[in-house]
Amino acid sequence: MDINMLPDNPYLLLTPGPLSTTKSVKSVMLRDWCTWDEDYKSIVRELRERVLKLATADTQAYTSVLMQGSGTFSVEAVIGSMIPENGKLLVLANGSYGQRIAQIARYLHIQTLVNDSGEQAPPDLKKLEQTLQEDPEISHVSLVHCETTTGMLNPIKEVGRIVKQYNKTYFVDTMSSLGGIPFDIAEDDIDFVVTSSNKCIQGVPGFGIIIARRAELEKCKGRARSLSLDLYDQWKTMDIDDPGKWRYTSPTHTVRAFYQALMELEEEGGVAKRYERYSTNQRTLVQGMRELGFQTLLPDAYQSPIITSFLNPESEGYSFMDFYDRLKAKGFVIYPGKVTSAESFRIGNIGHVYPEDIKRLLEAVKVSMYWKS
Repeated sequence: MDINMLPDNPYLLLTPGPLSTTKSVKSVMLRDWCTWDEDYKSIVRELRERVLKLATADTQAYTSVLMQGSGTFSVEAVIGSMIPENGKLLVLANGSYGQRIAQIARYLHIQTLVNDSGEQAPPDLKKLEQTLQEDPEISHVSLVHCETTTGMLNPIKEVGRIVKQYNKTYFVDTMSSLGGIPFDIAEDDIDFVVTSSNKCIQGVPGFGIIIARRAELEKCKGRARSLSLDLYDQWKTMDIDDPGKWRYTSPTHTVRAFYQALMELEEEGGVAKRYERYSTNQRTLVQGMRELGFQTLLPDAYQSPIITSFLNPESEGYSFMDFYDRLKAKGFVIYPGKVTSAESFRIGNIGHVYPEDIKRLLEAVKVSMYWKS
């Protein structure tokens, strides 16, 4: 099939995922696959190897596991499998996704402590060290790398250095950064990370990816608090018992689309080039929005290239939904705000989006500012 014959999407998704994908990623989902067949299992094996290399150069010390469901399913699989019954989790939270980690842990009856630095501030490293000194029962520490509540990029390396000084297991939610921001989890002393198929690698929703230090993953045997989210058993089946096979029905079409997305990431020039594009998108967006009178929620020093929060205009005539609808009619979908401390909205910079798309968005914003007319 000629992929150019596929219909265009009616609008560009300027969100943190699901996001706008290429026609070539969408087109490969037109074929059906058998989960038992060697052709499909070989794709899964290669996919696991390729995504592992995105996370670290130390591919001997780490391994990858795929898990059905949204990214949150994989976060829950890690939390429910890595922490023993007598373990205690410290969550460094500065947004709703850090708070969700704590919520998951509490649902699983895991002892949980939260160091909340507020939605507009990075983690307090002095408080982290003090907490670890005062509470030796803490066994695990978690953090969200790119907190898309605001768009903040958190200091995973600096946190990892402190966590490992106290010999704790370190888990980072890299949902909105892996594949789009350069880092190496071995160099940053991270034991577990999670992302999903519909984020910076630019696939479609359907499964999550866990990269784990092998030595830590092997400790997870028998710990899981869920059958379907048993991280160790999922890895053992996929890696050892029947390489490439998932324990339960896998999202075959999404897997094939993700494989295509990985190929396209490599064609673009890898993570460094994708980071360069996302960063250019974000700088172009912020400069243009400021010229139109909008203010960013975060200072530039805290900002990620993934998604940006803007304060709502101080005008009685402003309505986010009216603004949203006008932009959607012009071919752009943005995101409502998620912070509790300020009225805001968000615009994503990732996916199959380029600086020229951001410039078109800015023109659409300019003519959609009805409250100034």
